[in-house]
Amino acid sequence: MSETKTLSLQLLHTPLHALHLARGARMVPFAGYEMPVQYADGIIAEHNHTRAAVGLFDVSHMGQAFLVGADHATAARALEALVPADILGLAPGRQRYTQLLDEEGGILDDLMVTRPSDPDEDGVLMLVVNAARKEDDFAHLAARLPGNLRLLRADHRALLAVQGPKAVQVVSRHCPEAAAMGFMSAVTTRFDGIDCHISRSGYTGEDGYEISCKATRVRAIAERLLGEPEVKPIGLGARDSLRLEAGLCLYGHDIDASTSPVEAALAWSIQKRRREEGGFPGAARIRRELAEGPARLRVGIKPEGRAPAREGTEIRAADGTAIGRVTSGGFGPTVEGPVAMGYVAREHSAPGTPVVLVVRGKELAAQVVPLPFVPHRYAR
Repeated sequence: MSETKTLSLQLLHTPLHALHLARGARMVPFAGYEMPVQYADGIIAEHNHTRAAVGLFDVSHMGQAFLVGADHATAARALEALVPADILGLAPGRQRYTQLLDEEGGILDDLMVTRPSDPDEDGVLMLVVNAARKEDDFAHLAARLPGNLRLLRADHRALLAVQGPKAVQVVSRHCPEAAAMGFMSAVTTRFDGIDCHISRSGYTGEDGYEISCKATRVRAIAERLLGEPEVKPIGLGARDSLRLEAGLCLYGHDIDASTSPVEAALAWSIQKRRREEGGFPGAARIRRELAEGPARLRVGIKPEGRAPAREGTEIRAADGTAIGRVTSGGFGPTVEGPVAMGYVAREHSAPGTPVVLVVRGKELAAQVVPLPFVPHRYAR
């Protein structure tokens, strides 16, 4: 048996694997799964289509789970012992972004937490974590939750992301309730009669939705969406360029256990009560960084010229001193030029600061710029 076939047999498949193959996707290994990196039109065309109309992403490889307690306060306080966000104050039908932290305040993973809108599900929190981290995350949670809570993995569910400025028109044709949803809201509903959970959120900087449903029903939803003239399937390549332009972090690249939320420019995700009370892992460090500023900070970087600066590129000050490294970089189709994110010493983090990027042994001029590179267009 060839090495390629052996690798393919070792990789997991999402419930939409056959659909990707039928549509001519080029498949690659990603987080233990065989996933589509692009379709026939190519990454730039898929990126531009998502910015102009609607892209459909298979994100079923991500980890879904339910945290179940006697009531919301019980579940929320248990989760707040592990994350810095205000979960207790999360209203029914609302979603919040946060991070699992280690004892030093390093980021073990970033995740979405949703409080269901259904009163019968009081005490339930829905979690979505990254694919590459889900086994570690679920073990971490299970080992630290009090005995009166249960963590129920939802491996029987699939997840779709529907992203782009025309997403609301497309999704509301099949689920009228979606049109009235606000950004970071969520609802248990039906899509053409199929039970599902929909949130108005995403990972592209565009308006859009994420649809969670039983794995056995996801192909029906995907095919109905792909039957709409505005919708095209989008692979991991464009997903990465879209999130980079939007200034959004990728775990294992822009954030990991060596970075704190404050260093990562994610302090906005720590609400006032948690900043004041603490009570989460690494709180002393994080509260100190909030008060005094971190030693380094994630920033946007715009290289001059056309050469992209990839992950690992050294960042130097104008005088040649090493001040950081690029964590994500590439070509931004919407920006029509190279873009990058990375960490630099705080004294070099102000927008407009000139920096030097060492690309393939050559020093290239660049500048620190505000994030995101492309304005967010969420439904506020």
